[in-house]
Amino acid sequence: MTENQEKNIPDSDDTVASSASESATPADQEDRSIPSNDRAIRPLGVGEARKLAAAAARVAIDNNGQDVAVLDVSAQSAEFDFFVFATGTSRRQLHAISEQIDDVLEKDLGDKRMGIEGYEESRWIVLDYGSVVIHLFDDETREYYDLESLWADGTIVSLEELGLSQNPS
Repeated sequence: MTENQEKNIPDSDDTVASSASESATPADQEDRSIPSNDRAIRPLGVGEARKLAAAAARVAIDNNGQDVAVLDVSAQSAEFDFFVFATGTSRRQLHAISEQIDDVLEKDLGDKRMGIEGYEESRWIVLDYGSVVIHLFDDETREYYDLESLWADGTIVSLEELGLSQNPS
């Protein structure tokens, strides 16, 4: 026992710790916790990002992209809200899909692409629109990287829910 403990005098570290915990109110303590379903980092929600994802998926479908999928990853990432996946059968098709997506998202919806990767190789083209990231693959590369499994905690958004279908009539 220390001399202070024998005299019932708290050590200075104990004083600081106890005064900090005594002065903290329950509201202060709540502010420090992170609510599980809070959209504080997205005060306007994900509606606009969802529109962009739906438009990108529509373009992929209209250009005969295969296995088009939309994945909501907003609960897993503070960086982006949706992934859009599509597979193309040729380099030319992947280029056409990426260029059409750029046209629709930039001209029609007023969004600006932040980056593009993989266009030259055309095995995996990534279009980054901030809240939405579009992944255009050839068949082999999509199977190899299997991003849908990597982001399995995300929520698959059905094409029907977005007003789309894989086989347009």
